[in-house]
Amino acid sequence: MNIYDPQPTMKPGEARCPGPSTRELILSDGWDVPPELIAESYQYLGDEDIPFERYISQDFFKLEMEKLWPRVWQWACREEHIPEVGDYYTYDVGYHSILVVRSAEDEVKAFYNSCLHRGTQLRPSDSTGSVQHFRCPFHGWTWNLDGSLKEIPCRWDFPKVTDEEFKLPEVKVGRWGGFIFINMDENAMPLEEYLGPLVQHFANWPLDQRYTTMHVQKILPANWKAAQEAFVEAYHSLETHWQAMPISANLNAQYDVFSERVTRFLHTFGYPDPSWTKPQTEQEILEQMRLMPEGAKVPDGMRARAFAAEYLRGKLGAERGIDLSKCSDSEMLDSIEYHLFPNMFLFPGIALPMIYRFRPNGMDVDSAIFDLLFLQPLAPGEERPEAPEPYKVDVGTSYADAPGIDAWLGHVYDQDTNNLEMQQKGFKAGKKRAQTLGNYQEIRLRRIHKTLDLYLNA
Repeated sequence: MNIYDPQPTMKPGEARCPGPSTRELILSDGWDVPPELIAESYQYLGDEDIPFERYISQDFFKLEMEKLWPRVWQWACREEHIPEVGDYYTYDVGYHSILVVRSAEDEVKAFYNSCLHRGTQLRPSDSTGSVQHFRCPFHGWTWNLDGSLKEIPCRWDFPKVTDEEFKLPEVKVGRWGGFIFINMDENAMPLEEYLGPLVQHFANWPLDQRYTTMHVQKILPANWKAAQEAFVEAYHSLETHWQAMPISANLNAQYDVFSERVTRFLHTFGYPDPSWTKPQTEQEILEQMRLMPEGAKVPDGMRARAFAAEYLRGKLGAERGIDLSKCSDSEMLDSIEYHLFPNMFLFPGIALPMIYRFRPNGMDVDSAIFDLLFLQPLAPGEERPEAPEPYKVDVGTSYADAPGIDAWLGHVYDQDTNNLEMQQKGFKAGKKRAQTLGNYQEIRLRRIHKTLDLYLNA
């Protein structure tokens, strides 16, 4: 069967790309993998079009600012961003600005970044640093790290001010996997409940035993939802990442919906895509994977994928002082990508250890901030180093220019984001005024919008 042929006898959502499934490919590697890795959880969620207004309307954007962002758990920073008492991190999303601070050795607090006198920000947006207290730069009102009022110049002129009523208003804080989350909703569910299946899945891949080695930040010329939706499906690979089709099984990728807030896709590396029909040897596959030293030869009877994974276990294990001997081929090589609503992506793999975050860029409906972090495993007994400063990449600059990013991977990111400006303009130019989604390959995109509506309609 041609992979492009329709499957009319199937009910909506049942059709799959002909050829081996991702689960079958992973099991064929012969490794004992965590059951969560090969779990399958698809839900058909309807086929209505998604209006373009959701990406370009200032009124819709304002509604998100009022009803979405103040009510969801979102990661603000990592533990290694604020390792010492007094270290702070300013997290901004739209017009919201939150101060996250290590107020004691094992205590983290978060406050609205606004003075209770005349509203001035206590610390500048997009800033980090270390302080002994928070002092307003306008009139000098000062608060301790725990939010208690410390000083008011000329306090004799403010008889209505009491220490109890003028504590800095707190924002809920949650900590998981080395990440520090905030939620502005006083009645928010506990973070662990919000994370749902992520807790069980990532027990296999503990992110609190990793640290940030690289942070790249780029402004993208698209609405924050469109920007992240470029990463929730592999359907675009046939056109956008055509060069990877001989070595990356994208069109038969697996898509899972585990809850209203947690989804995943999996696609394998080292197997050709079902659309790639040109014969090739395992040696040719290995050379296109670009993971091995020049001249490396695939042993007789061995797959290029298995050979590359074996090489990386030894190389990365030795470099980082960790034992990767029980890490499967899939965990070493594949794109295993979880999404936590509204804007967080987590990759538990070793060769692709990324974390993504997509936020509105201020109040601009047409642009977004993309944070790309790389998390590497800590060696046994190793203390977590402080996080590096973000390297900021201009809109027209390649990701490959960021220090430490592999040129090939940087080029892939360029391909992912080069479409976004044209898509954002196309939203406004189109007569149809809505996008039509695939039932299976774009199910994660639809889940995002359905969950978004739960907040906007509440």
